[in-house]
Amino acid sequence: MKPYSFNRFLVFLALLRCLAYVNGDVGEAEQLLLFKSTLQNPSRLPDWLKGNNPCTFTGVSCKNSTVSSIDLSNIDLSVDFGVVSSSLLTLPSLESFVAKNCNLTGTLSWGSRSQCSKLLSSVDLGVNRITGSVSDVSSLSGCQKLKSLNLSRNSMEFTGVSKPIGLSLQVIDLSFNRISGSEVLPWILSDGCGELLEFNVSGNNISGTIPESLKACSSLQLFDISRNNFSGVFPMDTLVNLSSLKTLMLAFNNFVGELPESLSELINLEKFDVSSNKLTGEIPAGLCQSSSLKVLYLQNNLLTGTIPSSLSNCSQLVSLDLSFNSLTGVIPSSFRYLSKLQDLMIWMNLLSGEIPEELTYIQTLENLILDFNYLTGSIPASLSNCTNLNWISLSNNRLGGEIPAALGQLSNLAILKLGNNSFSGNIPPELGDCKSLVWLDLNTNQLTGTIPPALFKQSGYIAAAYLTGKPFIYIKNDGSKQCHGAGNLLEFGGIRREDLDRISSRHPCNFTRLYLGITEPNFNHNGSMIFFDLSYNKLEGGIPKELGLMYYLFILNLGHNDLTGPIPDELSGLKTIAILDLSHNRLNGSIPNSLTTLGLGDADLSYNNLSGSIPESAPFDTFSPDKFSNNSGLCGYPLPLCKHDPNGKSNSRSKSNRREASLAGSVAMGLLFSLFCIFGVIIILVEMRKRKRKKAAAALEAYADNGNSYSGGGAAHTSTAWKLTSTREALSISLAAFEKPLRKLTFADLLEATNGFDNNSMIGSGGFGDVYRAQLKDNSIVAIKKLIHVSGQGDREFMAEMETIGKIKHRNLVPLLGYCKVGDERLLVYEYMKFGSLEDVLHDRKKTGLKLNWNTRRKIAIGSARGLAFLHHNCIPHIIHRDMKSSNVLLDENLEARVSDFGMARHMSAMDTHLSVSTLAGTPGYVPPEYYQSFRCSTKGDVYSYGVVLLELLTGKQPTDSPDFGDNNLVGWVKQHAKTKISDVFDRDLLKEDPGLEIELLQHLKVAVACLDDRPWKRPTMIQVMAMFKDIQAGAGIDSGSAIAAGDAHFSTVPEVEMTIKEDGEQGKQ
Repeated sequence: MKPYSFNRFLVFLALLRCLAYVNGDVGEAEQLLLFKSTLQNPSRLPDWLKGNNPCTFTGVSCKNSTVSSIDLSNIDLSVDFGVVSSSLLTLPSLESFVAKNCNLTGTLSWGSRSQCSKLLSSVDLGVNRITGSVSDVSSLSGCQKLKSLNLSRNSMEFTGVSKPIGLSLQVIDLSFNRISGSEVLPWILSDGCGELLEFNVSGNNISGTIPESLKACSSLQLFDISRNNFSGVFPMDTLVNLSSLKTLMLAFNNFVGELPESLSELINLEKFDVSSNKLTGEIPAGLCQSSSLKVLYLQNNLLTGTIPSSLSNCSQLVSLDLSFNSLTGVIPSSFRYLSKLQDLMIWMNLLSGEIPEELTYIQTLENLILDFNYLTGSIPASLSNCTNLNWISLSNNRLGGEIPAALGQLSNLAILKLGNNSFSGNIPPELGDCKSLVWLDLNTNQLTGTIPPALFKQSGYIAAAYLTGKPFIYIKNDGSKQCHGAGNLLEFGGIRREDLDRISSRHPCNFTRLYLGITEPNFNHNGSMIFFDLSYNKLEGGIPKELGLMYYLFILNLGHNDLTGPIPDELSGLKTIAILDLSHNRLNGSIPNSLTTLGLGDADLSYNNLSGSIPESAPFDTFSPDKFSNNSGLCGYPLPLCKHDPNGKSNSRSKSNRREASLAGSVAMGLLFSLFCIFGVIIILVEMRKRKRKKAAAALEAYADNGNSYSGGGAAHTSTAWKLTSTREALSISLAAFEKPLRKLTFADLLEATNGFDNNSMIGSGGFGDVYRAQLKDNSIVAIKKLIHVSGQGDREFMAEMETIGKIKHRNLVPLLGYCKVGDERLLVYEYMKFGSLEDVLHDRKKTGLKLNWNTRRKIAIGSARGLAFLHHNCIPHIIHRDMKSSNVLLDENLEARVSDFGMARHMSAMDTHLSVSTLAGTPGYVPPEYYQSFRCSTKGDVYSYGVVLLELLTGKQPTDSPDFGDNNLVGWVKQHAKTKISDVFDRDLLKEDPGLEIELLQHLKVAVACLDDRPWKRPTMIQVMAMFKDIQAGAGIDSGSAIAAGDAHFSTVPEVEMTIKEDGEQGKQ
């Protein structure tokens, strides 16, 4: 008998024994113990022991000495629901059963309805991996007293059936499953809903309209259908009958029409959220006829008109969001009566008038967000009375006057945004008294005076930002003339990403980058500001040396002022700085060499009076010339070389004599004669090649002009045509090659080799562009990457970057053979990798036809680690990959791993080296947790991403979107299994191949978990990872103690091994 068949037989016997217990043959204790025996890891219930009173078992509660409730939440049971239903739900006195986040699998199908406890009233199975159809709920109809059923965050769908639900539920939660279509609501309501109190199907893909049968749910208190695809006119005719309703959640759907006055008839309504729909018209004046409303979210609709002063009748209101509409008029002064209000968010509207003084009477106010309006006047000084304020955001208005010094009394203030207004006067030094301030944006005002050193006196003392967990959007400014400041931070709750294009009509930038996240401090103690923008003002004096105390500062922008003096050496204390802009001032002196210790992603020092040599090391040698331009005394790369040697002595002679002059004259005459000879040779060569050039020009012109087909290939071409300024320019650009040149190749040669960049030649597509297979005239095969267009990048910067990458050679890196620039477009030529990406080979076997055994996977793991280690430790400057993933690990003809796309993020815009489009640097599933708290990339972030790749090799699973993960990803799924039987995570094909591999796989898993430590400073370096692999191969193993069991590997015992990685890829100790 096969092992898995025998296991099924044991489970079958266990179920039969459970049925015997139900018939009274045994007691509750034995029934509980039998359930424990069916678990893959019975030790998860350590005190469920024979002889113990079952009322003392973990998770078990009793009434009258019989089991009345069981709560096994967060215990990884790893068991089929069929076992649970047959053994636990049949306990005769059971009233409540909770198994949230227990790794339950299977479906809800239940063979016999008579087995359910007659007293069972509540079942909570949320956050598991239950599949099947929601209609399987009817299998529980034998539980006649069941009133509450939670199936949220599972993987259930809905297939229409004729059977009614058969239950009189009071609470049903099906949120965040995979339900689609329009039939699920009518089916649930088909038996009537007179007893239904709470109904939640949010986070699915349900469509259609709200059925009229909902009218019968007269007792309903919570109705949540948010984040679906419902449509139609706002269903007030149905909802008005739900007089008991307290929570009404309709957000993120497609409802249209106006909000009716009859909403006031829902007198018990406490929370109303209809954000991100398509509602029009005005806010009903009678909406607050009842004072019960506590939360009102109407943001991101198409509402017009004024804000009704009658909203002040909602005396219990705690949170009000009217943002992202087209509301006009003033902020009602009657809001002073909202004595419990904490959140007032009305950004991105058309409001005018002044900020009412009466708002300062609301002492409970925490968030005042009024950006992107047309507010005038000044900030009321009495706003300091609102001592709970932690977010004040008034940017992009028409406010003026002085910034009140009294704001310094707000000890909870974390974010102060006053940019793009007309504030004048000095910056109040009292702002330095704000003990929680992490974000200060005063850009584009009329501020004068000096930068007060007192602003930085809280540096090192900020415990943590009071503002935690707020969704935000950060709009990166594109650096154009009309675009001022470093960027804009906006509260982002209840707004669709796809609707953000509407910001462009009001934002002063032509922005192309939006970044989403959650506001959390990137420090736990001894913190400082993380954002400091005083650009585009009229500030004078020097840069305070105290600014260097802000250890956690990420963005510093003092550009476009009138600052003088030197750049302080103390700025070297900004250890996490990524963006530094000191441009357009009158700074003098040299660039401090101490700044080379910083990990800057971008620095702009242009338009000053700086002098001396630009520091030769990173990060300054990676910046383009325009970052240093208009400093008459600056020299050195990337500007023209200095005229002085390292010792400061002039290379030119202070005196000359006639003999030297005569010699110079003779040399000049010789050079002149030589030039005439060279010109003659050039003319001959040009005539000889004229026909060849005409032929190539004809081919290129046909491609550039047509854009739909390639004259030499005949295949249809649907990709975007290349932007060529002229045929002559394109043909004059040859391919730059490294070491062993391919030979002279023009754009026309590459065009022919790819059949006009035909889709049939495309072999891949990624974040940096499409990749084509190209066969050259000598029959050699290369891969050509057609990069996406990168705005704002100079030719010299691009070519310098490619020259650097092209010189990097290692056996586990995909070598860049050459590059070509045509107008605004860029082509990169790489060595062709026969077997494509690890992602395709591992996860798409139908496409590749390959099956990787463990020996090959181990070779790939070590090879990719070796390549990444070379980038981190042997390249100068060191290279952070920023997007390590299985699709960037290519396999050559020997299935040897080659890391690709290294260094590509370095030539993107500065912010994009720390963030990727719309979210974070990297690819979902590979992004380390610290990237969600900070915009900064690091080698330890690469180590985390490598750990995910290693998990893919061990498990055979993709990092996201596996049905096994539920609401988790690969990393979370592995850590969850680490609490039970860890071997379950390994690819079954590997263990079938050799059951004895489990110990070796476990050793490699320990390496992966070490790389995946949530704390970046606890992760090993890639050199240490290589040392761990070497220990495993030597049979020494990895000593991580109980790290795997805890789901948290520190590897503090791994020794610091100094190693170098030689050019041939071999390892050696020094």
